Amino acid sequence: MNSKALKIAFFGTPEFAAHQLNFLITEGYTISVVITAPDRPAGRGKKVQSSAVKQIALEHKLTVEQPENLKAEAFVKRYREFEIDCAVVVAFRMLPKIIWEATSLGTFNLHASLLPNYRGAAPIQWALRNQESETGLSTFLIDEHIDTGAILLQTKCMITPIDNAEALHDRLMELGPKLITKTIEGLAQSKLTPLIQDTSKPLKEAPKLTKENTRIDLNLSPSGFCALIRSLDPYPGAHALLKDGETEVSIKIYKAQESSKQNIKKHALIEEDGKVFLGLNQGSIEILKWQFPAKKAVFVKDFLNGHHLNQGIKLF
Repeated sequence: MNSKALKIAFFGTPEFAAHQLNFLITEGYTISVVITAPDRPAGRGKKVQSSAVKQIALEHKLTVEQPENLKAEAFVKRYREFEIDCAVVVAFRMLPKIIWEATSLGTFNLHASLLPNYRGAAPIQWALRNQESETGLSTFLIDEHIDTGAILLQTKCMITPIDNAEALHDRLMELGPKLITKTIEGLAQSKLTPLIQDTSKPLKEAPKLTKENTRIDLNLSPSGFCALIRSLDPYPGAHALLKDGETEVSIKIYKAQESSKQNIKKHALIEEDGKVFLGLNQGSIEILKWQFPAKKAVFVKDFLNGHHLNQGIKLF
């Protein structure tokens, strides 16, 4: 069966997904319908905005559906009318069985990890936080649970010591199209053997980022601290409470590096030679870029041009 003649449904919302959709369109695949999130208010002005996927779809005059409820009778009926051969899901919410079963060849998801590790909403961030040396992409058949379906194909991607979330995101995003098209072609030609995920060993998870798990942990080693910072750069940023006497403000740190500075008390921030150092439980780090409330993120060297840190200032 010619894979480009298949009737494909594409489910996705953010830039990562839009990149995959744009590739499929430009390569001549038949996208029968695009399903994305409803338009939402965003930004300081709360202006209603369309998803990155919707914008690409409309540029190419594709049919777009934006259901609030994927189980709604009207949407299910309309989706079935497309008689989809294969559905591709990238960075989208969980699909109900009535939807993922409604294809002739299958519904598969592109996930940014080497499954079964890093199931969940933030695989890129958790792989960086855990100082992995490699990650990758997996395509798998969707089932009733999150990221648990049988694996179709995988590709690996090295993680460098300086990668932040943005850099790794972009590199994985560029690897996605090839894996998706290989998966579509494999399904079309019945050449793929789905592999049940091996859960016999403890798995590393990738839960959604929250205020709690993005808080800076001063018990981390210098390398672990820097890995945490990189994993949350540029979004949402690792946060901590800065105390200057009786004043307390929440700050975010976006860039840091390991330091050889010795004998800095845990929690203490010191300014020295135009730099800012933070004492950890073991060792110290140099803070390179941070953000204060209602201010833009700035490099510390620029911040110190107009400010100085008081003695006794601490981070918690």
